[in-house]
Amino acid sequence: MSVRVTTLPSGLRIVTQDMSHLESAAIGIWVGAGSRSERDEEHGLSHLLEHMAFKGTRTRSAADIAEEIEAVGGEVNAATSVETTSYYARVLKADVPLALDILSDILRNSVFDPEELEREQHVILQEIGAALDAPEDRVYDIFAESAFPGQPIGRNILGTAETVKATASPMLDSYLDRHYRGPAMVISAAGAVDHDRLVDLAANALVDLGAEAGPEPVAATYHGGEMREDRDLMETQIMLGFQGIPYGGSDFYTAQVLSSIIGGGMSSRLFQEVREKRGLCYSIYAFHWSFADTGVFGVHAATGPEDVNELMPVIVDELERATDSITDKEVKRARAQLRAGLLMTLESPAARAGQLARQLLLFGRIIPPDELVARIEAIEASHVRELAAKIFSGAPTLASVGPVNGMMDRERIASRFGARVHG
Repeated sequence: MSVRVTTLPSGLRIVTQDMSHLESAAIGIWVGAGSRSERDEEHGLSHLLEHMAFKGTRTRSAADIAEEIEAVGGEVNAATSVETTSYYARVLKADVPLALDILSDILRNSVFDPEELEREQHVILQEIGAALDAPEDRVYDIFAESAFPGQPIGRNILGTAETVKATASPMLDSYLDRHYRGPAMVISAAGAVDHDRLVDLAANALVDLGAEAGPEPVAATYHGGEMREDRDLMETQIMLGFQGIPYGGSDFYTAQVLSSIIGGGMSSRLFQEVREKRGLCYSIYAFHWSFADTGVFGVHAATGPEDVNELMPVIVDELERATDSITDKEVKRARAQLRAGLLMTLESPAARAGQLARQLLLFGRIIPPDELVARIEAIEASHVRELAAKIFSGAPTLASVGPVNGMMDRERIASRFGARVHG
């Protein structure tokens, strides 16, 4: 399964992985701009733009876009994240040219009709309302806001009702011109795909892309903080976190191993201690989010209000224990989980196309699976213990939604690790 990369004069990169045993292909256009690329008045624009991309171009109506791709049995969709936006399709191998034509058309020729914009704004306002009403979504938003206060990276992706309603068609065009430029874009395809043919198609379909790089996003500064929303609910959502490792950091995979050991599955420490032995919650796991220049390591738990006060000290105990008691056996198991997940990704055209695109956007090169496996296999228990001690000695971030009276605060959590918090 060979991987090939071609860069056009505009800076647009085309990467493919031939999986010739398949009859289908996953293809997409990834843009290195997401919610953290927005100006203050543009909050939520990246997500709104993703919605508007399917609402009609100079040559296709919204119905035409849907009918053309579905007439060949394909599917098309899009997604917005903090640092990227992707537009992708899954089709049979004969229909790859059609998929690329539709994707390039919606990115270069969307008309952003004011009536369509108004309708889609209404849809997103409903989405914002649903997120505010969902404690499991709301706790993520206030967690990010507390970790990175006053920064684009800490804002939710959907935007606010005020900023979404204030978005006009010219703002979408301006954002496109600034960020959807050749050096920030990757066409990635995996499956039954002809690389040379795709390069020719891309060169014709996206010939007018700007070749100069767009503006860099505002640099992230992890701060940490605490935010509580005391609501009359039957459950309490809690997130506790610390500064983590960026994608390019030497300890990136070590942080992933640490996350797996602490709360990555049914055999993890938190699941066994909190869920199985004590029955203090029905959902608990650890996570490690990475971004281009920072990261966040954390724990999410959902529990009944009556168990909140007992739950938090147990979580902190487990984090503290991780700094000096992680074993070779646990690391070996976590390495196996990471390695299996990585190799399983190679079997999915959609997952592989996304991975290839992200690697080019982040690192400027494709990292061979063997290199990634070698990095994972080199991690030892001492590395994980040292990183745990480093991460947990930093300023904590604590977010909660639901009944939280009497819950351990971030100052007490920080003191357990010998840390001090400011602000």
